[in-house]
Amino acid sequence: MIGRIPENILEEILSRVDIVELIGGYIPLKRAGRNFKACCPFHQEKTPSFTLSPDRQIYHCFGCGESGNAFKFLMRHERMEFPEAVEMLAKKAGVILPEASRQDPGATSLITSIFKVNELAVLNYERSMQSIESTKAKDYLVERGISEQSARLFKIGFATERWDSLMSHLRTQGVNVSLMEKAGLIIPKDVGGYYDRFRNRLMFPVFDLKNRPLGFGGRVLDQNLPKYINSPETAVYTKGKHLYGLNWSKDAIRDSDSAAVVEGYLDFILPYQAGFKNIVASLGTALTVEQIRLLKRYTHNVVLVYDGDSAGEMATLRSLDIFIEEDMQVKVATLPKGFDPDSFVRKFGVEKFKELVQQAQSLFDYKLGIFKSRFNQKEVEDKARICTHMLESIVKFKSAVLQSEYLKRLSQELDIREEALLEELRKQKSSSPAKRLQSAAAKKPLGINPTEKFLIGLMLEENNLIERIRNSLEPADFHDERASRIVSVMFDLASQGRSVEPRTLIHHFNEEDISQIVCESIFLDDIAKHDKEKLANDCIQRMKLDRLRLRRENLHEQIKTAQHLGEEEKLHELMQEFHNLIKKG
Repeated sequence: MIGRIPENILEEILSRVDIVELIGGYIPLKRAGRNFKACCPFHQEKTPSFTLSPDRQIYHCFGCGESGNAFKFLMRHERMEFPEAVEMLAKKAGVILPEASRQDPGATSLITSIFKVNELAVLNYERSMQSIESTKAKDYLVERGISEQSARLFKIGFATERWDSLMSHLRTQGVNVSLMEKAGLIIPKDVGGYYDRFRNRLMFPVFDLKNRPLGFGGRVLDQNLPKYINSPETAVYTKGKHLYGLNWSKDAIRDSDSAAVVEGYLDFILPYQAGFKNIVASLGTALTVEQIRLLKRYTHNVVLVYDGDSAGEMATLRSLDIFIEEDMQVKVATLPKGFDPDSFVRKFGVEKFKELVQQAQSLFDYKLGIFKSRFNQKEVEDKARICTHMLESIVKFKSAVLQSEYLKRLSQELDIREEALLEELRKQKSSSPAKRLQSAAAKKPLGINPTEKFLIGLMLEENNLIERIRNSLEPADFHDERASRIVSVMFDLASQGRSVEPRTLIHHFNEEDISQIVCESIFLDDIAKHDKEKLANDCIQRMKLDRLRLRRENLHEQIKTAQHLGEEEKLHELMQEFHNLIKKG
């Protein structure tokens, strides 16, 4: 568990890792002068535009704008979160990380303890599967077609019928009841004492991406209800933030760039066992945005495979729009009534299941089909309701082309004028809070002043120039707000006697635009070929002239306003300042 890592340790990791060796392990690199070049791994291209600087330990693609340091490359290429990338590179570099955040050692200690007690519970349930009491559990696995090899892989276990079987075992391992309760393994009695949460059930452990047990799902072996009991939310487990089976299937999902999403444990296990590896289970009906974002780290292409009943239908509808908002491609495969993925694979085989997934309906066709079956499209009011439901999804697409095409299809399907649908779509756009937020968060064009970017590049190329430039310019003299922030940090680092490295700046800000500005400024060809002192002087002079010009323009506007308002005293002061500026420039 990684807490907040000190900056000096992150810098040490970056200094020990050779980015050429790291990226060269993923894509073929070709030397080009001081740098290396390759076809970008983040977009399709025939002419190499991905440039890697061994001197600065950064990369930049001039085709798609992707840029960063070793951490960023791993995060993008391996779909890792930042702590995972740090952990992986720290091991590679031989750097020891702090074990946990010092801000809350108690919480970290509890998390570690819960993982340990869950591991003991997994082992106990697995051992119980080998006991005489587990005959029904073993018969059930045979009946459902789960092999012994799969049972071992997924660590399927058995909770005995006794009220305190697990609790007694864990006590012998030195685990106190308070920790067992916090792990969700036991429940307090009304009259005092505790009893096991899971009894006489087939046990399915749920693991995170590091194969650590988060919690359990327990299935009955008779007709008792509820059919499943799941672990409660704990310090390590929140059901809506995890996907069952992703720890086993993530490589297959990344390799195939697609994932089938099913609902339950067995719906995952049977297809996976039969060879359909790019699959996960949602551990419930409706997918959450956290689960979708977790899946998005490995693919942008998803097929939802849910039961053909009304509950599965509603779960699918609730999830579809979240996929659109997350800019993912989603389709829906509907199973025949009475079947789930588990029973479908057992009856028809995995090849038929693959065909079902390959023939999945588009989001548009699936949703329109549902609403056509619910409403009478011959009735004007019902037709309007169908349109409203469909437009709620169409408005969420970021692509204007997709919106236009779906409007055209909706117009044809419902025999409604396209212009009327477009007008309704505009209304939804203007009233949609999500759309307003999306618009506000849209990425700004880079659009930085070339002189300002050139100066940043000069200072990164020659740290000795930073003091010279700092004596002539202030961060506020850089009109681009991002450039001003970059320069301010550079000046601060230099004043502390520290080396100013591009990889350090990229990590310091952790912002796409700033990463791109830093990397583009480093890869400017002109910097390395000319007298850097002269280039710096030229840039400083140009920025001073720009500053004078902008100040004159601003004064000119203020003078016009003062004249219009008849403010004689203020007008005199402004005119005096204006004339002084003219003498300077």
